[in-house]
Amino acid sequence: CPVCFASAAERCAKNGYTSRWYHLSCGEHFCNECFDHYYRSHKDGYEKYTAWKRIWTSNGKSEPSPKAFMADQQLPYWVQCTKPECGKWRQLTKEIQLTPQIAKTYRCGMKLNNSTKTEGSDQCSMPEDLRVAEVSDHWWYSMLILPPLLKDSVAAPFLAAYYPDCVGMSPSCTSTNRLPGESNLVKLEHLKSVPNVTVAGMNKYFQPFYQPNECGKALCVRPDVMELDELYEFPEYSRDPTMYLALRNLILALWYTNCKEALTPQKCIHHIIVRGLVRIRCVQEMERILYFMTRKGLINTGILSVSPDQYLLPKEYHNVSCNNPYIISAIKLHGIIVLEAKDRIGGRVWDDKTFSGVTIGRGAQIVNGCVNNPMALMCEQLGIKMHKLGEKCDLLQEGGRITDPTIDKRMDFHFNAILDVVSEWRKDKTQHQDVPLGEKIQEIYKAFIQESGIQFSELEEKVLQFHLSNLEYACGSNLSQVSARSWDHNEFFAQFAGDHTLLTVGYSTVIDKLAEGLDIRLNFPVQSIDYSGEEVQVTTADGTVWTTKKVLVTVPLALLQKNAIQFNPPLSEKKIKAINSLGAGVIEKIALQFPYRFWDSKIQGADFFGHVPPNSSQRGLFSVFYDMDPEGKESILMSVVTGDAVTTIKNLDDQQVLQQCMTVLRELFKEQEVPDPVKFFVTRWSNDPWLQMAYSFVKTGGSGEAYDIIAEDIQGKVFFAGEATNRHFPQTVTGAYLSGVREASKIAAF
Repeated sequence: CPVCFASAAERCAKNGYTSRWYHLSCGEHFCNECFDHYYRSHKDGYEKYTAWKRIWTSNGKSEPSPKAFMADQQLPYWVQCTKPECGKWRQLTKEIQLTPQIAKTYRCGMKLNNSTKTEGSDQCSMPEDLRVAEVSDHWWYSMLILPPLLKDSVAAPFLAAYYPDCVGMSPSCTSTNRLPGESNLVKLEHLKSVPNVTVAGMNKYFQPFYQPNECGKALCVRPDVMELDELYEFPEYSRDPTMYLALRNLILALWYTNCKEALTPQKCIHHIIVRGLVRIRCVQEMERILYFMTRKGLINTGILSVSPDQYLLPKEYHNVSCNNPYIISAIKLHGIIVLEAKDRIGGRVWDDKTFSGVTIGRGAQIVNGCVNNPMALMCEQLGIKMHKLGEKCDLLQEGGRITDPTIDKRMDFHFNAILDVVSEWRKDKTQHQDVPLGEKIQEIYKAFIQESGIQFSELEEKVLQFHLSNLEYACGSNLSQVSARSWDHNEFFAQFAGDHTLLTVGYSTVIDKLAEGLDIRLNFPVQSIDYSGEEVQVTTADGTVWTTKKVLVTVPLALLQKNAIQFNPPLSEKKIKAINSLGAGVIEKIALQFPYRFWDSKIQGADFFGHVPPNSSQRGLFSVFYDMDPEGKESILMSVVTGDAVTTIKNLDDQQVLQQCMTVLRELFKEQEVPDPVKFFVTRWSNDPWLQMAYSFVKTGGSGEAYDIIAEDIQGKVFFAGEATNRHFPQTVTGAYLSGVREASKIAAF
């Protein structure tokens, strides 16, 4: 028999007769007399209802119906006893407002009036309300009339631009109130002009939610829409996703509020503030959603201190996880063994700390786009500060002159216009119609000159060559090998936005921390992987055979192309074709330490400066110089060699490369004395037997799909990770890391 929970009207039906019962859920109803008490203008409760209605209408989008009022204002709260041996759910009296603190500390019999907290004798022995057990049944949620809208959600500061009820929050709370005197439309339009909502005290690079009309940010979710993988995992919310969105948004907000500690269901449930039995269902669902988001790598990722007895996933996922890209990981039943070919970890991350006071990355050191970048997250977790790279880049000519910025701006415009024409050209082209990017750029450039009659000056031509060298830097190859159709294939996906930063302490600080506690065997190059049987057999160069259930292969693309590892059975034709359709790009670096900062007066605090090549044949030869000490104390420059210039220096010894670099520097600073360096290095990535490359690119005739094909596992036994398996974020440490997270999730699911 229904019982009226409201007890508002003097003639409330309680559990007796009423002309009409109003249903909110199985077990929660209110009588017609209590409905009239609030809805009829001559009744005592009408003013309270209309005051609520005004707030709801000004903030929310859904109908401010009497049922919504009852669910939001009159239903009693339910809270769970925190005694481990009890855990029973208890209904609070109507006047008690649930808070996270009460939810965190509640015990059966606790008196909450007047802030006194005393326990009755053995209150936990009292039976639990029979309605609680029904909430867990699959049919219970389908009988719920209104979806739960959380009160004072931690997500509210992130989502001020949205209607609260569209993102799972109650419009009646002060935390979701809009600006006084402004309509919804005005408030939304105002916020559209400032899309990057930052929360006080939070890292500015943490932007987990898209703002209205915003798109194209990696690892960002729409707070008002379920994504495809979420719908696949939680199909029961496809009709009305409000409850899922409320919990997912809360979890994300809690994670970014404190990313230095693992987020557990226990930490989340205290923040679920919603009236009615549905709070029980929310608490139950929270665990499922949190585990899904952990598996997906959206939370509980990066560098966390987790005790040995603490698990971030349910028991079925224990003993099968993997989180270390750049290496081969043989995953055994009770842990991971990492087989590393070199005498160090990190692969193409290799930091040189022999220069006084500064870490120089022989490989990667720049974080490209910090918003939501896992590297920014891990730096926050470790307390590492990144240096934001400024935009100023003076172009210096040989002879010492600084190029007029208007010339650079004009040629940058023409360069980007050429790439826009390439983008138009490729729209209807198949892979078979692909041509080299360099060839297509030259063709478009010549056509433009002929049709427009414009003649560029000699200096303008040289500046154009500088921009082409930057493109070769981005691709890791001369443009004659790069696909015109697919050179920027990953730009079709959301990319990491925001600042580009220099990781002054080096990526190795992060990687060394990730490696802690792992069983890493150095100097163990793998020769073969035999997955023909029930188990996988991995054989290393010393003849040792490692037997495992699953293996994760993360060797560089160049080694896969040269069959450095023998697979049995051999890799499929499809995978081999994909491997060979990508290019193993190479760039080299030179770093020089000087007795003093001779460039300061000319460069005036910029983080880098460009070198305008004297002709096209010297394009890519020390095209950009980076100041490696943002604080301006140490005197260290680092430059890159790209495109055909890589081949030029390949047969030179380090001293000869140094001599060429010093010749360039003395030309760029001809008006002053440039001292000899006191220390330097030249990288030789192409000669490293276990690496042989910097990062991948799509060769002419190839496509971005190759990255996905290489990433495909074989029979649920052999998995692949690394930057050349990440279609969305190739060529980056972040891409390599995320490929490891992706494969760990796949391995855990098998």
